Order: sequence, then structure tokens, then C-alpha cells
Amino acid sequence: MNSVIYTAYHKTPIGHIKITFSAQGLRELTLVQKPEKSTPQNIELAQIYFTQLDEYFLGQRKYFDVKLDLHHLPLFHQDVLKMISSIPYGKTRSYKQLASVLGKPKASRAVGRASHNNPIPIIIPCHRVIGNDGKLTGYAYGLDMKRELLEMENPDAYKHQMALFEALV
Repeated sequence: MNSVIYTAYHKTPIGHIKITFSAQGLRELTLVQKPEKSTPQNIELAQIYFTQLDEYFLGQRKYFDVKLDLHHLPLFHQDVLKMISSIPYGKTRSYKQLASVLGKPKASRAVGRASHNNPIPIIIPCHRVIGNDGKLTGYAYGLDMKRELLEMENPDAYKHQMALFEALV
């Protein structure tokens, strides 16, 4: 399925984000040092993404309801990202828990790789995935950013992530 790919740039509290999308939905969010100029048409088409990101950073949005265009990713990767999308705002899950729920209890490393390669961070909240021991592990934009996002979502409870675990099965 070939479709036109659009890009737009948006300033957020964590920096400038490059938003890549198609008619099928959002394909990628990337933090960039220096944004390029967005065309007026792309800005108009990307407005739903801008609005929902702004609401999230203001603490007004707990989940995103934009269409995603993930068809270009391997099926397992898509399954992992769908599972990550189901993690509630302010909560965390471990790679091991996600692998177990996916029916592949020994695939926590593969889950970690899929999470690390998440093309749509924040909207697919891979920052909510942590180590089995409750420690912060791998995040494409660094552990400080991961901690900031978790603390923003749940400032009172983010002391030791094990306290946030809930049974998934």
C-alpha cells in the first residue's frame, strides 16, 4: 500500500518533534535538534497530533486516539506496540509481563527490542515499560527523559516502580 508521507514539526516541552504521517495515520515521532519548515498543508493535516500532544504535556490527555500507520512493521513488533499502547497512563509494566501476556514468556528481550524501536514514542508509551526489577531500562531518548515522562504522569507514585505493577494475567 503506497501512500503519500507527510512531515510537520511541533514544539513541545521536551523539544521539537518531527511528526511523520500518511492518510492511514501517524507513522513516526522523532525528537529533532533543529526543525525544518512545515508546509501549511502539512500543519493543517497534522493538527490532531499537535493538539493531542499539547494536551498530554498539559496533563489533560491520558490516552491518545489518533489513527496509527504501523502496517510497514513486522507483525510481532505491531503486537508489542499494541500491548504497550494498552498500558494505562501513570502505570508501568515490565518487558517480562508484556512477553507473558503476548503468549511468549521467554521473549522479553524481543519485546525490549520492539519497544526500543518504537517509531511513535509518547503516543505509544514505551516509557511505561521497565525492567522486571522495577528499574528504568533502555529508552531511545535516555533514562532521564523516561523518568521525566513517568514522573509527569504520576508524580506521587513514581518512587519505586514495583509499587505500580498490576497483574496483567
